[in-house]
Amino acid sequence: MKQEQKLAVALISGGLDSMVSAALAKEAGYRILALSIDYNQRHQIELAAARRVAKMLDAARHVVLPLDLRAFGGSALTDDIDVPKEGVGSDIPITYVPARNTIFLSLALGWAEACEARDLFIGVNALDYSGYPDCRPEFIAGFEKLAELATKAGVEGEPFRIRAPLQNMTKADIVREGDRLGLDMGISWSCYDPAPGGLHCGLCDSCRLRAKGFEEAGVPDPTRYVTRP
Repeated sequence: MKQEQKLAVALISGGLDSMVSAALAKEAGYRILALSIDYNQRHQIELAAARRVAKMLDAARHVVLPLDLRAFGGSALTDDIDVPKEGVGSDIPITYVPARNTIFLSLALGWAEACEARDLFIGVNALDYSGYPDCRPEFIAGFEKLAELATKAGVEGEPFRIRAPLQNMTKADIVREGDRLGLDMGISWSCYDPAPGGLHCGLCDSCRLRAKGFEEAGVPDPTRYVTRP
């Protein structure tokens, strides 16, 4: 009898990192349940990218869950605040969405417990990123411990594993992995401030990190930018 594939809930934003993370889950033999959050972000175009990614990875199911974080605000991605274009700095930028990964992982955890999956994949990395506190290894380890304490499965001895396969990769490493996996990285979306015509602005932190990753990896960048970073 053919052994049934293990299930994993993969957070898929539409960005390059979550695409590669979910693809690594598939390569490892998981059947993917894709979760994207429509938090009324200004870059709604990324949800169309998330649908493309989920389809490309043959996700068993793709849920796009509405959760309007504009009701809270506090970020250039959920408020009428200009997205910084000066380059990646050392401080946590205004594009940080308060507790976003905590919120997203909590939702993924709820779905995982409901469908008896025990693995959650998230595309955070702590090397080439914008300094967000919820991308650090300490956060991932802390949330995994929380999941053990906060769920019926956890207290009954069935712990959840938060998989962050890109945690210690640079953006160039991530691009190389995407290339190795044969992914169409051009269908992903990174820009925080989309330009008309479906173009990346080229100047926000996310565009700069994306372009830097392709350049350092020596992989042709399929992204269409208004301004080349």
